Amino acid sequence: MSDPLGVSIGKAAALYGLAPSTLRWWESQRVLPEPPRVNGRRVYTETELRRIGLAYLCCVTGAMSLEQTSVVTSGTSSNQRWRSTVKQHTEQIEEKIKELQRAHEYLLILLECPDDDIVAECTHLDDELKNHTPRGSVATQPLVTATQSLPHRPSPRARRDETSPPRDETATPTSRCAVCANPLTQPATGRRRRYCSRACQQRHHRAQLHRGGQ
Repeated sequence: MSDPLGVSIGKAAALYGLAPSTLRWWESQRVLPEPPRVNGRRVYTETELRRIGLAYLCCVTGAMSLEQTSVVTSGTSSNQRWRSTVKQHTEQIEEKIKELQRAHEYLLILLECPDDDIVAECTHLDDELKNHTPRGSVATQPLVTATQSLPHRPSPRARRDETSPPRDETATPTSRCAVCANPLTQPATGRRRRYCSRACQQRHHRAQLHRGGQ
């Protein structure tokens, strides 16, 4: 496309190191408005190229979500919502930075442990578990005793096992379908089954009719 007023989607995406599919995805998520078309093809003007760059700054550089980015890229002088969106995101980043700093500081302390086998040799591990894990809510020592003092909470699997229906101890052993040989379970009483499904039964009858007509 040689139009000096606009470029194709491929060139617009390449300007920011993106794939054309990314711009289409951003359009579908309302991060970018769909640009005008010439002969059915998108044409990106100077304004739209600036908008793509702003979307890149928010999504890639600023690590904002597409929903947040759409607020910023659609902002105007009469719409100040984008400022509060950016401010909220910066506050979330600040909190995440604090969490990472706390994690970093603790791991540096952990590196100071002189013991090669922390589990078996570290004399401070029990205190660390009490101070930095939910284990600290249980005062009993040692850990096995502390675990045994916790209230019993049956696992979901255990609850399912307890409520499962009893097996029919009088059922006859599993046999196989006379047509497809799939396994089938015979009833405890009544007529024995020969087919695993109605379809197999019909196949068997059609085969008999075919043999009888020959």
